[in-house]
Amino acid sequence: MVAEVVTVTEKTEDFEVIVVGGGAAGLSAALVLGRARRRTLVVDAGEPRNAPAAHMQGYLSRDGMSPAEFLAVGREEIERYGVELVRDRAVDVTRDEGFAVRLAGGRTVRARQLVVATGLKDELPPVPGLAERFGRDVLHCPYCHGWEVRDQAFGVLASTATSVHQALMVSQWSKDVTLFLHTVAEAELTGEDLRRLAAAGVRVVPGEVAGLTVEDDRLTGVRLRGGRVYEREVVFVAPRAVPRTDLLARLGAEMSETPFGTYPVVDGRGLTTVPGLWAAGNASGFAEQVVNAASRGYRAGAAINGELLMADLDATAVR
Repeated sequence: MVAEVVTVTEKTEDFEVIVVGGGAAGLSAALVLGRARRRTLVVDAGEPRNAPAAHMQGYLSRDGMSPAEFLAVGREEIERYGVELVRDRAVDVTRDEGFAVRLAGGRTVRARQLVVATGLKDELPPVPGLAERFGRDVLHCPYCHGWEVRDQAFGVLASTATSVHQALMVSQWSKDVTLFLHTVAEAELTGEDLRRLAAAGVRVVPGEVAGLTVEDDRLTGVRLRGGRVYEREVVFVAPRAVPRTDLLARLGAEMSETPFGTYPVVDGRGLTTVPGLWAAGNASGFAEQVVNAASRGYRAGAAINGELLMADLDATAVR
């Protein structure tokens, strides 16, 4: 079975918690809340960050599972505890005594607490062929994919001088690594960069990359603007992370600039600077792998239940 998709209507419905985002973080928060007997709604636009990947790795007991299967199991689990799931997109949100979320389908839903777990979008450098092969033999995370491509011929496409770090990291999985500087000038590499690259055996190739070469649906090389092709089997790239934090910003959450994008300021539980507004997963930070996102969601869900419980007890005591 899969979680029932709620029919979109125009009436306003009240929940205790709304979770915007049906990935690992959102489903994990919803699971905790459902088990705590909280009336919870998950709004899922169906755009998980790891959709291009065939498998996810590094999640104990789920290593090698496909992202689609992982999410399907999660939806089944939250359904057991009465959590509702709607396939829709949150397009606007307002706050008064609680939160009112307007969905693209026309429905408006309200809740006392709101979890934003909308993740982020990866924007790849505009090199022909990268997007088509992303998640296959164009990769970004050695912890996610390094084992599966170990000992192959790696290329690393530089987007900034910090790509040196990526080249050094992937050398743990292959001793045949070439760093293509692309739009990065050689002068931007520091002496320390060059010493470490040499120690790791990473070859540095200046010049702009024009595209990839592919044969029989398999990456075979990296082609420079001048026409020279370097044989490579795998290319690592650092996408530009674009956090999906519009809802948080609309509600006035304090944001913080980081080298990887603008993210909300949150406490250790995921609470933003707006009371009742929570962020989890990649909506709260760049380096949230699936296992970390699930942990963040769990922590937020448990904290929200405690907040609601104490608020209700305090209200009762006042009477």
